[in-house]
Amino acid sequence: MSVSVDVPPDPRHRAASSPPDGTDAEVPLPDDELCTLWEELTLPRVIEERMLLLLRQGRLSKWFSGIGQEAVAVGVAHGLAPDDWVLPMHRNLGVFTTRGLDLDRLFRQLLGRDGGWTKGRDRSFHFGALEHGIVGMISHLAAMLPVADGLALAGVLRGRIRIAATFVGDGATSEGDFHEACNLAAVWRLPVLFIVENNQYGLSTPVHEQYACADLADRAAGYGMPGAVVDGNDVLAVVGAVRDAAARARTGGGPTLIELKTFRMRGHEETSGTTYVPDELIEQWAAKDPIRRLEAVLDARGLLPAGRRAARRAEVEADVAARVAAAYAAALPSSTAEAELAEVTEVIAADSAIPVPTVPARISVSPVVRGEEPLPPSADRAADRAAAQAAERAAGDQAGGERSMRYLDAISEALRDAMRADPDIVLLGQDVAEYGGAFKVTAGFVEEFGKARVRNTPIIESGAVGCALGLALDGFRPVVEMQFGDFISCAFNQVVNNLATTRYRWGAPVPVVVRAPIGGGTGAGPFHSQLLDGWFTHVPGLKVVAPATPADAKGLLLAALRDPDPVLFLEHKLLYRSAVGPVPEGHADVPIGRARVARAGDAATVVTWGAGVGWALEAAGAVSDEDGAEVEVVDLRSLVPWDRALVLACVRRTGRALIVHEDWQTGGFGGEIASVVADEAFADLDAPVRRVGALDTPVPFSKALEALHSARHRVLPALRAVLAY
Repeated sequence: MSVSVDVPPDPRHRAASSPPDGTDAEVPLPDDELCTLWEELTLPRVIEERMLLLLRQGRLSKWFSGIGQEAVAVGVAHGLAPDDWVLPMHRNLGVFTTRGLDLDRLFRQLLGRDGGWTKGRDRSFHFGALEHGIVGMISHLAAMLPVADGLALAGVLRGRIRIAATFVGDGATSEGDFHEACNLAAVWRLPVLFIVENNQYGLSTPVHEQYACADLADRAAGYGMPGAVVDGNDVLAVVGAVRDAAARARTGGGPTLIELKTFRMRGHEETSGTTYVPDELIEQWAAKDPIRRLEAVLDARGLLPAGRRAARRAEVEADVAARVAAAYAAALPSSTAEAELAEVTEVIAADSAIPVPTVPARISVSPVVRGEEPLPPSADRAADRAAAQAAERAAGDQAGGERSMRYLDAISEALRDAMRADPDIVLLGQDVAEYGGAFKVTAGFVEEFGKARVRNTPIIESGAVGCALGLALDGFRPVVEMQFGDFISCAFNQVVNNLATTRYRWGAPVPVVVRAPIGGGTGAGPFHSQLLDGWFTHVPGLKVVAPATPADAKGLLLAALRDPDPVLFLEHKLLYRSAVGPVPEGHADVPIGRARVARAGDAATVVTWGAGVGWALEAAGAVSDEDGAEVEVVDLRSLVPWDRALVLACVRRTGRALIVHEDWQTGGFGGEIASVVADEAFADLDAPVRRVGALDTPVPFSKALEALHSARHRVLPALRAVLAY
C-alpha cells in the first residue's frame, strides 16, 4: 500500500510531473472488504459516465467530473465510522454513494427535478443529509472547513467523538478559511480531518503557481498537527491514512491534514476542457486509474474475476440508466412566491418553548477519552432546558416586577438567564472568557458556565461564525460575539452565504446568534463606529434586531436565543452604559418583528431604531415645547422582519412620515421603509416621506467631525420641514 508520493526536485515543475509510481504492496484488508471497495468505486464511475452522456446530449447543464479521482471520496467515506461527519466538495460523488443515499432522490437532485434535497433551490452537491452525516458545500471554497470544526466540537461537548472529515482542493488552501479552520482545530484539539484533494490544477492554474511549499501537508507543522502525503489514486492507501488519523483523533490527538495526491482527468467543469494540460501527463495518470489499481489487487488475491466484474458492472449500468431516466422524466420543481418566502426563515410564537432543531437519530459513537468535562446527553439536555424554561417563565409571571438596569447589564442578564435555562447555548468569541469580552458583557460567565461553554477563539471572525454553523447543525445554539461589529466584514461570506442560505437551500435550521457592538458617538474612528444595517438587512435568511432600551435589549436577546434562524443582534456601544431604564424580571421575551410606539402623537410619525430613538424623542420633545406639535415616535426594534403593519397604521393616522437612521444615507435601511410607506400609504400622506441618515463618508475620528457626520443634528430641522409642508 503506497502512502507517500515522490516530489520532483524543482517544485515549479510539479504540474508536469509523473504520477506516483509506487506499487500497491501488502493489503491489510479482508477479502470481502476489498470486494466492497470495488463496488463503491464502480458505482460513482458508472453514474458519472451516465451524467456525461446527458451533458453531451444537452440534457444536463453542467457537471464537475471526478472520474479518475474516485479513490479520494470513496476511500475517505469508507475509512470513517458510519456516524462520522463528511463535508464533501463537487467532485466527491463517491461520498454520497458510499454513505448510501437513496439513488432515486440523488438523481433528482443532480438533474434539478422535484424530489431532490434542495427542491430545485440549489445545484448538484450543495446540500446536506444530516441523517447520513453529510453537510454539503457552497460555491465559496474553503467555507465549510470552519463548519467541520463546529461539528467536531459538538461531539466533544457531548462527551463523544465524531470525526469531521472536510474536503478542500489544492487551490482553496490559499483561502483564509483554510488557515482559520486549521488553526482553531489545532488549538482546541478537535477531531477534524482536513482532506486536501490535490488534483494538480485550480481550474487552469497549476499548483506551482498556487503555493511554494513542497507539499501542502508541510503546512500542518505550522499549525501543530500531523500532516500526511498519500497516494490519492490508491484507495487502500486512502482508507489506511484516514483510519490512522481517525484513530488518533478518537484518543484525543486532535486534527490531521491529509494531502491526497491525485489528478483531474477532465476539465474543472466539463465544458472548460483540458487544453492547458500536457497530453502525456493525462496518459501517465490514466495508467494509475484507481479502479484498475484495485482490480490488480483483486486479481492477485483471486477475488472477483474479470468476468464477474464485467457482469456486475453491466448490472450497475442498467440500474443507473433506468433510475436516471426515471429521474429525468420527473416533474420540475414548482412553488409559489408565498411558499418560497415561508422557507427562508421561521416565525415563532412569542410564548412558545424553545424549538429543538430536528437532528436525525444516529448510530452510537465512540466515547470521548480526553480532557473536557462533557455536557449531559442531548435528551437529558433537552429535558433540562424545557424544565428550566418553564421555571423561568413561571418565576417571571409571579415576579411581575421591574428593576432599573443599564443596557449592557440587561444584555448580560438575558444571556446568563438563557444559558442557565438552555445547556445547548455555547459562547464563542475573542476574549469572552476570563476577560469578559471587550465590553464586559460576559464578565463572570466562565466562572459559572465553564470553559466548555464560554470559549475564547483566536482572532478568526470567519472561522468563529463557520464553527457556530457546525455547532448549530448538530443541535447546539451558539452565540458568537464580534469584538466590534465592524469586524464582521471579515466573516461576511460565512454570514450571508452560509448562515443565511442553509435553511432555504436544504431545510436545516441554523439557530445562531451573532452579537455585534455597533455605532458611533464615541470618537472611535472609521473602523470601530460603523453600522451594519445596510449590509445585512438586504440578505434573505437573516433576522436583524437593534434594541434601543435596556428592556428591549434583554427581551429581544431572549427571543433571539430561542429562534431557529440566524439572528444578527446589534448592540449600540454608546447605549451600553448611558441607557438606563426599567427591565422586567424573569424570562420576558420581546417578539422579533414587533415594533413599539415610544411616544404618542398625531402631527407626524418618526420611524427609527437604535440610537436614533433617543434623537427622535429629543426632536419630538423640542417641537412639542416650542411649536405645540405632538409627534409620534415608532421604535422598530426589529429590522428584519420589521413591523410594517404598525408603521403603516401610524403613518396613515398622522399623514406625515420621517425615517431616521444612524447608518449612511445612501443605501440605508430607511430607504426600504420610505419606499413601502410611499407605495402603500400614499393616499393618506399630507407630505412627502422624508428620511435622515449620516453623511456618506467614513465615520471620522475627531468628535467634532463625527458630529458633522452624524444624522443627529439633522433630525429636528427635517422634522420641522415635514410638519411645515
